[in-house]
Amino acid sequence: MRPLFHPALEEITVEGILHALADPVRVSILAELAAAQCSHTCAEFLRQDERQIPKSTLSQHFRVLREAGLVRAERRGVEMLNRSRCAEIEQRFPGLLPAIVNAHRIQERNERRGKRKGKASKTGSG
Repeated sequence: MRPLFHPALEEITVEGILHALADPVRVSILAELAAAQCSHTCAEFLRQDERQIPKSTLSQHFRVLREAGLVRAERRGVEMLNRSRCAEIEQRFPGLLPAIVNAHRIQERNERRGKRKGKASKTGSG
């Protein structure tokens, strides 16, 4: 089996981080990993934002996060255990990841409110 690539802290770039976090599913994954006190398997993220994510797509998301330096993955048998590298990245780019994760949460909250308002107006206009 091929070894997993994890960039050294000094190889992690803002551009790489922003590219990896351009996908809302990846931001959600990172936010969950950052809030966790332990490693998680990929399978724990099969459901994101009320939708099912195919395993192959999820593997691709984790590869992008890993290659950007945002997560560290470790093989345990047939599973991959993933944990956030936010604490390390905070040393290199103070405040960057918390700002992105917070902005994502605000956006999600606003989108949920918009969906609820849309549902209320559809049911009320009938």
